[in-house]
Amino acid sequence: MNAPQRIAVVGAGLAAVSACDTLRAQGYDGDLVLYSAEHGLPYDRPSLSKDVLLGKDRRDDVLLRPEQWYDDQRVRLREGAVVHAIRPQPGGVELAGGAVETADRIVLATGGTPRALPVPGGDDPEICLLRTWEDAQRLRERLLPGARVTVVGAGLIGAETAAVAVALGCRVTLVDPVRVPLAAAVGHDIATALHDRHSAEGIDVITAGVEHVERRQGRFLIHLSGYEATVCADTVVAGIGIRPATHLAEAAGLRVDNGVVVDANRRTSHPAVYAIGDVARGDGHRMRHEHWEAAQRDGEAVGRAILGRPVPDAGAPWFWSDRHGTRLEAIGTMADAERTVLRGAPESGAFLAFGLRGDRVVAAAAIDRTRDIKAVRRIVDRGIAVDPAELADESADLRSLLKR
Repeated sequence: MNAPQRIAVVGAGLAAVSACDTLRAQGYDGDLVLYSAEHGLPYDRPSLSKDVLLGKDRRDDVLLRPEQWYDDQRVRLREGAVVHAIRPQPGGVELAGGAVETADRIVLATGGTPRALPVPGGDDPEICLLRTWEDAQRLRERLLPGARVTVVGAGLIGAETAAVAVALGCRVTLVDPVRVPLAAAVGHDIATALHDRHSAEGIDVITAGVEHVERRQGRFLIHLSGYEATVCADTVVAGIGIRPATHLAEAAGLRVDNGVVVDANRRTSHPAVYAIGDVARGDGHRMRHEHWEAAQRDGEAVGRAILGRPVPDAGAPWFWSDRHGTRLEAIGTMADAERTVLRGAPESGAFLAFGLRGDRVVAAAAIDRTRDIKAVRRIVDRGIAVDPAELADESADLRSLLKR
């Protein structure tokens, strides 16, 4: 295929901006258009459930790039431009108003939409979701001292939101049907320590599913399965994950299966269309990686691939989460491991879990062990054979394993 004259990037999150940045860094000199359905400069989303909710970060603090960057890099940012459809052949995007703009390559970076509670009353518009700046501002106004807040879902977003709410003086209830959320990703030991911390911080943790939600006289009544009492709340937050925004890809006839299916170059089933970030799933991979670094690297990969440059191996996925003043960091997924080795005592509050398959570390998770996790990541990526006893020994320097 000839070098593209115009590239349309649909979506304006981290993956999209990273793609634009990489295209220019790799020498692309054509027309580059970034379509954002939101108004304002593109911003980083992880802070929405942390410092934005706490009131520490303003909009300017979470911008992905300053306004001048778009001029300097000749990226045409189309704010409030809702893409209604993509036309892979002959090539273009159709905006909500009906206008069609041409493009030789299209990059779908449409992310995902928060899942509403799949129960009667779960689609009540007063139930808060958390995906956009406006969502965070709406919820922030409700997190007042003494307010009764129920968060449904104890994964990353739900746990972070609950931690912020209790820090702001709210009376928080956290509901999840799973006794130890995140165990598949970070292992039972780390997941248990994280989840138990909620109770220690004064959050009422309930292991149950939601049967239905009703609203009476300005308050919510949450009815739970197998739980006699009804939970009463002033505010309900649904934090049960996202649904990949695949509507444009589906309408265009692209292959979709729990995300837009892409190859190693992030190319979809149509050679002129690529997909990156939360909306994309690698062919042969069972899951999408809905994390910050994965989005950044996807953008870098697609920028190189479109220009015919080699795409480096991204290595094992890494993600983090902050709650209650501690930091979780994880590499890979512990579901891939055959056994677990711990370094440090769980009761100390700062320890590390290694997931081993044979004599190789395939995953790891840690609480407040940033220095260690950096070394472990390189051990995982290099496939270094390890001695489990050495991994567990606090006196053994993990970095020494990298010299073997």
